[in-house]
Amino acid sequence: MADSITVTDNRTGEVAEIPIVDGGVSAEEFRKLLPGIWFYDPAFMTTALTSSAITYLDGDAGILRYRGYPIEQLADQSTYLEVAYLLIHGELPSAAELEHWTNDIRYHTYVHENFRKRFVDGFHYDAHPMGMLVSGIAALSTFYPEAKRIADPAIRAKQIVRLIAKAPTIAALTHRYSVGMPFVYPNNSLGFTENFLSMMWKVAEPEYEANPVLARALDVLFILHADHEQNCGTLAMRTVGSAHADPYSAAAAAAAALYGPRHGGANEAVLRMLTEIGSIDNVGPFIASVKAGKGKLQGFGHRVYKNYDPRAKIIKKTADDVFTVTGKNPLLDIALKLEEVALSDDYFISRKLYPNVDFYSGLIYQAMNFPIEMFTVLFAIPRVAGWLAHWQEMIEQDSKIYRPRQLWTGHDERSYVPLARRS
Repeated sequence: MADSITVTDNRTGEVAEIPIVDGGVSAEEFRKLLPGIWFYDPAFMTTALTSSAITYLDGDAGILRYRGYPIEQLADQSTYLEVAYLLIHGELPSAAELEHWTNDIRYHTYVHENFRKRFVDGFHYDAHPMGMLVSGIAALSTFYPEAKRIADPAIRAKQIVRLIAKAPTIAALTHRYSVGMPFVYPNNSLGFTENFLSMMWKVAEPEYEANPVLARALDVLFILHADHEQNCGTLAMRTVGSAHADPYSAAAAAAAALYGPRHGGANEAVLRMLTEIGSIDNVGPFIASVKAGKGKLQGFGHRVYKNYDPRAKIIKKTADDVFTVTGKNPLLDIALKLEEVALSDDYFISRKLYPNVDFYSGLIYQAMNFPIEMFTVLFAIPRVAGWLAHWQEMIEQDSKIYRPRQLWTGHDERSYVPLARRS
């Protein structure tokens, strides 16, 4: 067999030839040869938990594609709502399909008044927006009890639309609450990002008019963040979804994973690093301290990418567009110098540490006046579409409930010792 591996159990001499299919080998075939022996793979570094047709990622080559379409083409020519449709349905929509999809999203942007008045008002005055978003997404399941009927395709489709539509509304609501400003209702005559910016920034003007350059920049950022294969948040979505929980509960779990600083908080860490560096003159000493093991170069390197993150190249151009409107972020010169020095240093080149999507995204968000506390929320809004695409795919695959194995390293059987006899 050409594309296969041969495995020998040296204890018994048994041999198995296992085919390589779609770049993987079946653990089921190993289990036939080695019953009771488990693969030890901490953090799933070399384990494929599923087969998927949603997002293709080649970290060594720096390739990212949604449903086969290069991320560069989508960011240049598409819109976030069109990309969301692509992720969910597998194909780009026709003009009529896109219009219907867009109208469906607009129709479901509002949240229930009890959600706004009673649930949100129960948070402490300084609650973190991301904590509120996680809780808010979970709370939606109590407003739509039919969402538990996950075997019904029509009901699944409605919850998908609701979640994509309500994510920016809840996100904006968390910000307004955190700064003590009144809630702004969605304006469904506006586009997706324009509506979100209106809910974020509208004060007393009859209608908020977002700068088209900034609205487009945010749309591009939403496209870039819409999905990223089997990451930590997507794994959380699939794990909870495999128990046949409703999509709101599963998406809340995914958002909770994103809340962790290792996952969704990287662009915030980049800003803090650039602020601490302070000036271009300090870039050299900072790089030296990183090489000496005394610091970390935030925004460089990636669990999967061993090449320049394709999203980082797009974001760098988007940053230029944004700064023509907002004025240059004073931290940009430090970032550019840091990138220049790191990419010419063998220490970082040999370790394949290249800028990732987080290196410039925080600079853009800050230039657009988003507070740092909102950065992960801005990540979550578009990622909802990717999470739902994977959730839907898993349901259609009729996946078993997730239940990994473990290697036992604890005690053998012990007898209980009464409290009085313990030393």
